[in-house]
Amino acid sequence: MGAVLDRFRPTQRTMRRIALAGVIMLTLIIWTGGAVRLSESGLGCTTWPKCTSASLVAAGLTGDPLIHRWIEFGNRLTTGAIEVVAVLVFIAAWLYRDARGRRRRDLVWLAAAQPAGIFAQAIIGGILVLTKLAPFWVSLHFIATLPVLAAAVALHQRINEGTGKAKPLVQPLVIFVSRILVAVTSVMMLAGTLVTGSGPLAGAADVQRYHFLSLTGVTQLHADIGWVLGTIAFMLVACLHFLPAPHRAILLGRVVLVLVGIQGLLGYVQYFSGLPAALVWFHVANTALIWIAVLRLHFALRDRGHAVGPEPGPRSEPRSEPAAGEEVALPL
Repeated sequence: MGAVLDRFRPTQRTMRRIALAGVIMLTLIIWTGGAVRLSESGLGCTTWPKCTSASLVAAGLTGDPLIHRWIEFGNRLTTGAIEVVAVLVFIAAWLYRDARGRRRRDLVWLAAAQPAGIFAQAIIGGILVLTKLAPFWVSLHFIATLPVLAAAVALHQRINEGTGKAKPLVQPLVIFVSRILVAVTSVMMLAGTLVTGSGPLAGAADVQRYHFLSLTGVTQLHADIGWVLGTIAFMLVACLHFLPAPHRAILLGRVVLVLVGIQGLLGYVQYFSGLPAALVWFHVANTALIWIAVLRLHFALRDRGHAVGPEPGPRSEPRSEPAAGEEVALPL
C-alpha cells in the first residue's frame, strides 16, 4: 500500500499548485455568491437541497424567473465543484511528506478547514433559502467564507515554510499595525454585508432587510471604516519603507494600498450613481482580493525557515528519528 501511495504523493511544487487552486476556488465562491445576490437571484431556487419542490435541478421554460433560477442553480453547481477541489486539497495535504518523510500536520489542519468550511457554507446556504433570505443568514453566508479563505492562503504560504516558531522580520510596531490592518479589514467586510442587507440589492426584490438599520447611516459607517482602513494601510506601507523590512513585504504593502484605494473609489462611485449592480459586484469581488493581499502581507512579516519537500523519484528508504543533539542535514 505504501508503494502505491508513494506514486501519488505530491512534491512540494505540486502541493503549492494544489493549494493555490484552493485559494482560487474559494475566491470564486465569493464572486459567484455576489453575482447571485446582486442579480436578485437569491430565491431563483425556491427550496433546498432541491432547486424547486418538483426538481433537483433548475427547470422551467421561459421568463425572467428562469434566468434567476439558473443563476442560483449555477452557484450551487459551482459550490459543488469547489467542494471537490477542497477535498482534493485535503487529500494532497494528507499524502504530502517533507524531505524526511514526515507528514506535515500543520498543513493537514489548514487543508481540512476547506472541505469542512465549504460543507458548512452549503448548510448555511440552505438555511438562508428556507428562511427566504433572512439578512442575518445572508451576511453569515459571506462572513463564513473569510476564515476558510484565510486558511487556504495560510496553507499556500506554509508549504514552503518550516515548522519552527515564527520569527519577526520587522520591528514589533510593524507587526502590531499589520494585526490591526487584518482586524479592520474583517470589520469593513462585515459592515459591507450590513449595507447590502439594508439596501435595494439584498438578494431579491421582496426579501427582508435589516429594518433596524438606516441605509444612509450604515453606508456612512462603512465609508468611515474604509477611511480607517486606508489610513492604517498607508501607515503600514510608510513603516515598511522607513524601517527595515523584506522587499516582498514592501511590494505587498503597495498592492494592499492600491486595492484599498480602488475599493474606496468604487464605493463612492457606486453610491452616487445609484448602486448599479455590476459596479457593486466589482466592489464585492475586490473585497476578496483585499483580504488575500492583507493576509499575505501579514505572513510576509515573519519567517519560519525554509521547508524542503520531497523530490520526484523513487521512494527513499525510511530512517529512524535522529538522536537528541544529532544534527540533521536536509537535502538542498
